[in-house]
Amino acid sequence: MNEKIRDACPSHPKHKIEDELEMTTVCHRPEGLEQLEAQTNFTKRELQVLYRGFKNECPSGVVNEETFKQIYAQFFPHGDASMYAHYLFNAFDTAQNGSVKFEDFVMALSILLRGTVHEKLRWTFNLYDINKDGYINKEEMMDIVKAIYDMMGKYTYPVLKEDAPRQHVEVFFQKMDKNKDGVVTLDEFIESCQEDDNIMRSLQLFENVM
Repeated sequence: MNEKIRDACPSHPKHKIEDELEMTTVCHRPEGLEQLEAQTNFTKRELQVLYRGFKNECPSGVVNEETFKQIYAQFFPHGDASMYAHYLFNAFDTAQNGSVKFEDFVMALSILLRGTVHEKLRWTFNLYDINKDGYINKEEMMDIVKAIYDMMGKYTYPVLKEDAPRQHVEVFFQKMDKNKDGVVTLDEFIESCQEDDNIMRSLQLFENVM
């Protein structure tokens, strides 16, 4: 433990409460961080930095949907990020209990930033599968794509027509629904994305808005 970290531990009352809160993870969470280091693609140092930021925004250690939306909206001042943040929150909330813990957050971030293509596609499929039934239908895809357009705002897409999201979805859904049964399975989703550069490029928009 370096000097700064040792000095910032709560056992040193001379320091401000903010400093104590900021360093709580380093003083009290080493086992948790080591476990997360094994489960993610982040180093222990990176996890410490991420946790300090997480605790700074969410001192209770968990995020509810309203807080998540407020944080996310700061990154997209020209659009309405609320619906996309809602869907994203549900994908992060793997236990479906209405709150996201640091562990949930960092596991998802690890996949999105440093996962394999297959891992990223599986995670993205889960985002689009709004009702979690194992399939993506056209309405679900439309809801997510429209949320992305709304979030990016008219400054990003000034010349797009009102029906652009629907056209976007029609083209992609036709390509993905290989057996034409009205739903896209995980296998169809992964196969379509890997064989079509346009779909893959479009999905990278998702990485940019993460």
